[in-house]
Amino acid sequence: MRRIRLILLAGILTILSFIFIERSSSRRQLKALYESGLRPPVSKDNIFDPAAHLSFYDSLLRSPQNTPRQIMTAEYWKADAYLKLGDEKKAIALLQDVVEKLKANPGQSPVSDPRKYLALAWMRLGERNNCIAGHSMSSCIFPIRADGVYSDLYATQSAIALYEEILKERPNDLESRWLLNVAYMALGGYPTRVPAAWLIPGLDKENSSDSVLAFKDIAGLLRLNDHRNMAGGVIVDDFDNDGYLDIVTSDWGFGSGNGMHYYRNNANGSFTDLSVSSGLSAIRGGINIMQVDYNNDGRMDIFFLRGGWMGAYGKLAKTLLRNNGDGSFTDVTVESGLVSLHPTQTAVWNDFNNDGWPDVFIGHETSSLLDPHPCELWINNQDGTFTEVAAKAGCAVTGFVKGVTAADYDNDDLPDLFLSQRTGGKILLHNKGVHDKIPRFENVTHAAGLDKDTTFTFPAWFWDYDNDGWPDIFTCGYKFNGSLAKEQSEEALHLPSPSASTMYLYRNNHDGTFTNVSKEAGLDHPVFAMGSNFGDLDNDGWPDMYLGTGNPDFESLTPNRLFKNIGGKRFADVTGPARVGNLQKGHGVAFADLDNDGDQDIFIETGGAYQGDAYYNSFYLNPGQNDNNWISIALEGVRSNRCALGARLALTFTENGARRTVYADINSGGSFGASPLRKEIGIGKASMIDELRIKWPATGLVQVFKNIAPRQFIKIREGEKVFTKMQLRPLPFNRPGGRMNEVNCPPPAH
Repeated sequence: MRRIRLILLAGILTILSFIFIERSSSRRQLKALYESGLRPPVSKDNIFDPAAHLSFYDSLLRSPQNTPRQIMTAEYWKADAYLKLGDEKKAIALLQDVVEKLKANPGQSPVSDPRKYLALAWMRLGERNNCIAGHSMSSCIFPIRADGVYSDLYATQSAIALYEEILKERPNDLESRWLLNVAYMALGGYPTRVPAAWLIPGLDKENSSDSVLAFKDIAGLLRLNDHRNMAGGVIVDDFDNDGYLDIVTSDWGFGSGNGMHYYRNNANGSFTDLSVSSGLSAIRGGINIMQVDYNNDGRMDIFFLRGGWMGAYGKLAKTLLRNNGDGSFTDVTVESGLVSLHPTQTAVWNDFNNDGWPDVFIGHETSSLLDPHPCELWINNQDGTFTEVAAKAGCAVTGFVKGVTAADYDNDDLPDLFLSQRTGGKILLHNKGVHDKIPRFENVTHAAGLDKDTTFTFPAWFWDYDNDGWPDIFTCGYKFNGSLAKEQSEEALHLPSPSASTMYLYRNNHDGTFTNVSKEAGLDHPVFAMGSNFGDLDNDGWPDMYLGTGNPDFESLTPNRLFKNIGGKRFADVTGPARVGNLQKGHGVAFADLDNDGDQDIFIETGGAYQGDAYYNSFYLNPGQNDNNWISIALEGVRSNRCALGARLALTFTENGARRTVYADINSGGSFGASPLRKEIGIGKASMIDELRIKWPATGLVQVFKNIAPRQFIKIREGEKVFTKMQLRPLPFNRPGGRMNEVNCPPPAH
């Protein structure tokens, strides 16, 4: 009996500890629970699974000593759990009870205003009834219009009524103001029906003077989203060596339905789901994935990362999956020696010691100095195994690393490293050379001028955005306070946003230093990107980028963003006209010419941290922006690594009487999402490639090819004087009378 009393007392104290907590972040909510002393049972399997916590809230509600405030608090947190599980109706019932109890118990609220969470629950129910149950190509695409406008209105109308009630009392509540405008837009009432006092003008305007045609989301038509995913990664590449690009996705959940998915391209305009037969459906918990031919056997393998964001519960093994060449994969993590238990979601493969075999650098997340997780560098032993050498190599960075990327930024033929971090700022590691097969890195962040801003950054990559032959750096700020709805209002209303960080573009100065040109390039504003990548959507030879946005909060309804590179000088936000501004959480992104028509499409895995935030993937088919020319180049290393990671290309051509060069490195692009290693390169209006120059990483060999006709797929083998033309046919994803005439996706799988 004494033990029961102590447990009940601890439960009451736990409730009291909640009273002073504002519900501004799902992570802070869980942290409050875990740090209270009495916590729900937590493990790697349920840290983001609120179902495991429902009985805990029920036990608090059964306490005979409960006061009205304690009851409301427990009901509030139970509603929060149901909302994260995707059971909005149960959450609404509990929150309505809290709101009613407050009328009889004023001043006893568990949070500042539970009506806000009730309004959000109604918003979420509206999304489920329309964007999920009635999913179409336009669902949740911002600005919402046409087929995206809701047909089931009641839930969203209920949210609107609550937000208007809240704004009458607190007109400066920018979070509620943003969500109110989105809700009206979902019902087709923006801007005309939005009360003038709370209207955010211009949300439906095309925010670019540059002509961009609309993409179409055809994932449902091709049965690429029969399963809704939580947060995860994506790879687009050729896994069966037939020349046609396949798709692999991961899901960071650990439940039976959260495995990987493998869609084989049938080379006829359709895909076959080989998730089960390949063995990949059994591989779970992957927040990010990437491709590599680690054993140089000519088949693309998969590297699978776990534990990101999970702190002490993220001490999980990475997984290396060997491609068996028969449509199946084998877990070779143990035999390769790559076993280590650290939280991560980011890594980069490259040949860091130039021995012709791919190595891997892994960025780990240290959330407590008492529990450090240094980054790792695994050198390929050339026999299917790896040796960890980060400390010897000088790159055992200890920090909360969120993005890593590699390139030879100083053109000395040695791949360097750039790291983005949640804490401690950005880090640039210069590869000084190789000694006894181990590369030696030096931290040159200060010397490079990259330590002036220490804000939280997330996705990162090297790219030559201005085509001057020197790799530049892009990274995206991820600092915010609470949900992103408030920051969205501030940006749209041209208000200062002091709690938010911006995008960062660093131009290479050719002397080991970089200059922050974000403002000149039009990127000095926040977008809160997670998964993201770059490519050339209109084949003009200038790399564009697509940013998957969001955070775990359900209020963070912020569109994914597409930015077009304008001649290497600035970037234009073309999200609206391109129709790719999905409001759902954006994770792994790949640019790839999936239909072999010469222009790059975009595949993105969308879905959040909780079961209730799972969503459909999107495959945005490029309609063809213009008649610019292009070429697709696949490289095969001989003395260099087989998949040619780190090889550098320069294509020189004459366009409109001016001679110019486009530069590209062989890599998978951004730090969260993997594009094909086959390079798809636009050359604008040029009718001929005057010169293609390739520099191979292990040997330094330079191959030069002259007078190459565009609009073809070619394969080049290291050291060979002629290239092979790949006979690939365009795929009928968008033929008149084909499946594009269908609108609704198949019902969700259970």
